[in-house]
Amino acid sequence: MTAPYFFGYGSLVNTATHGYGGAQPARLRGWRRAWVHTDLREVAFLSAVPCAASTIGGLIAEVPGADWAALDAREFAYERLPASDKVQHGLAGSPEISVYAVAADRQNGATEQHPILLSYLDVVLQGYLQVFGEPGVLDFIATTDGWNAPLLDDRAAPRYPRHQRLSRAERALFDDLIDSTGARRISSAHD
Repeated sequence: MTAPYFFGYGSLVNTATHGYGGAQPARLRGWRRAWVHTDLREVAFLSAVPCAASTIGGLIAEVPGADWAALDAREFAYERLPASDKVQHGLAGSPEISVYAVAADRQNGATEQHPILLSYLDVVLQGYLQVFGEPGVLDFIATTDGWNAPLLDDRAAPRYPRHQRLSRAERALFDDLIDSTGARRISSAHD
């Protein structure tokens, strides 16, 4: 039996944050990304939201033995949803593919008390840069809603548990792109 796959569209695109094999680029039709907050997490994070006119890039990767426990624990604020018919990929056949998303009735916008962590956003952008190059990072920015959310600059003391080291070039590129979104940086969760 073929292992199932997940479709990642945020930090899961950065393969340095997980050990799932068989990772390869894919596209998810009928969805966009948005910055959301729920009562299950202290900070804002990305979720996929239905949008018939949109397609987002990301990665698919294998879940060996259909052992979803570790990934479900990592993605605990999300629901795992079937997405096989929405994912465009280069695999042979029709593997089972799931996507994690927050239920619409549980989504709230990011706030000063629940900001986006810059250390999390850096991981996401680094993953897109490594997989899709600069055009992929630009596409990520364009297909993500909620850039008016406050962005907590925690680079000096990263709060995101899977943060990654950035090169100078990555940091300069990401800062320029983040600034182009109009996102407002804050230095503490209550500035």
